[in-house]
Amino acid sequence: MDRHQRIKQITNLFQVKNVISIKELLKQFNVSEMTIRRDLNLLSKDNIIELIPGGAILKIEAATENEEEPYLITHAEMKRTREKMRIGKKAASLIESNETLIIDIGSTTEHIARFIPEQVPVTILCYGMNILAEIHRKKNCHPILAGGYYHSDTLMFESQEGIQLIKKTRADKAFISAAGVSEELGVTTPNHYEVVTKQAALKSAKTKILTVDSSKFGVIKTAYFANLNEFDIVITDSEISEEYRDIIDKLGLELYVV
Repeated sequence: MDRHQRIKQITNLFQVKNVISIKELLKQFNVSEMTIRRDLNLLSKDNIIELIPGGAILKIEAATENEEEPYLITHAEMKRTREKMRIGKKAASLIESNETLIIDIGSTTEHIARFIPEQVPVTILCYGMNILAEIHRKKNCHPILAGGYYHSDTLMFESQEGIQLIKKTRADKAFISAAGVSEELGVTTPNHYEVVTKQAALKSAKTKILTVDSSKFGVIKTAYFANLNEFDIVITDSEISEEYRDIIDKLGLELYVV
């Protein structure tokens, strides 16, 4: 992998996971610490990240208009880290001992995995590298990985074999992420390769929980995977509009606002 490819992948990782340590990047790219620090310094100079001790954090005001930079392959909406942490904490509070869970890919769902109490025994089926990295350290979490082809832009593993594993698993709860939520055009994601996996997760769970920050409501992305009424619970932050509060209420869904 040349420098251009590596910086592009590092940028994509920051758009999925807002805070990344140098140790994580060293494991991911198998290069020297000096090389990683040079890459991070370049991204810092371009106002994309802020350097912190031991790593870096995606800047909320990160530039998204400079199309001359080859590694800015998307103009992704900047992540709302504090809101997502609160959503993840609330979602984790709904988990009960000895449940089987499916945790979808995403930066919000990563916080769910992080906030699962150490003492709560659970089985978790996942297909995201960042989710697996969180749960494997918890002694009472029993992970099941639906593996396959690795998509570095979303940290997702995807394959027909992984989808079949999800279909054969029965879960108490599925925590699903999305990039867009529309009353008319449904729940969407930017990537078509996510669709079948997300649909399998929904069909395999008793309780279906949508975990999205308020900026996703009224947004439509390319790849549709579900209608809003297919979910039982929605967890979001306090900036959700009155319009979508009413829509969720009329659909009979349980709404948690954090």
